[in-house]
Amino acid sequence: MDLIRRTALALLACAAIGSPAQERSIVMASTTSTEQSGLFGHLMPRFKAATGIDVKVVAVGTGQALDMGRRGDADVLFVHDTAAEEKFVAEGFAKARRDVMYNDFVLVGPADDPAKTKGSDIAEALKKIAAAGAPFVSRGDKSGTHAAELRLWKIAGLDPASTPPANYKACGCGMGPALNIGSSSGSYVLTDRGTWLAFKNRGPLVILVEGDRRLFNQYGVLVVDAERHPHVKTTFATAFADWVVSPAGQAALADYRIGGQQLFFPNAR
Repeated sequence: MDLIRRTALALLACAAIGSPAQERSIVMASTTSTEQSGLFGHLMPRFKAATGIDVKVVAVGTGQALDMGRRGDADVLFVHDTAAEEKFVAEGFAKARRDVMYNDFVLVGPADDPAKTKGSDIAEALKKIAAAGAPFVSRGDKSGTHAAELRLWKIAGLDPASTPPANYKACGCGMGPALNIGSSSGSYVLTDRGTWLAFKNRGPLVILVEGDRRLFNQYGVLVVDAERHPHVKTTFATAFADWVVSPAGQAALADYRIGGQQLFFPNAR
């Protein structure tokens, strides 16, 4: 009996020693724009150095990331569709959302600009693209960028979801692949600036429309509520959310640059 007891205690001790290392990790559902911009390669080593917590990033569109949270398939979300995030909180899947950072969207297209969009505001530019029947590549993936694009088309008085303009193509893909298609086909594309700055295969594409206040792009962080999904790692997820809005996390975001250009601008409150 003593041998059995000692063996059981030894196994429990081994489990206790091993479990923190095994459990000290989280799954974060985030956007392809943050992942493809290279931000996480810069950010996550700093977070791990500060906390010892590993982060496994699943890069999908914001809509898919929120759905992962609803299913309990992620511990924390790092996304950019404020209206959808607030709905997620109202549905009880998170206690709160917090602003983290922002950048902006830009409209890119071929340098010869067949629709003559340069110098226009974004709504006027989209009207010109539709009127000219110029090719436009949409992500079409229910991402934050796709949601923003549809809002902008609506402001322009058009609805690609029901009546797409001529040569409007929804790829159902991430930001990088959408830009690759745009580059190879000479199409217009709405992209976040971070992914554009990191994108190497630009071909004929250049920025044509930027600076419109309606192109503002806010990112938020949400911890999935353990009351809905008891298995989520709330403590570690909250540690990430707290860190990314802390002075150290905000400084790490501000430090990330490509070619000397800052990609994201921290604005945690």
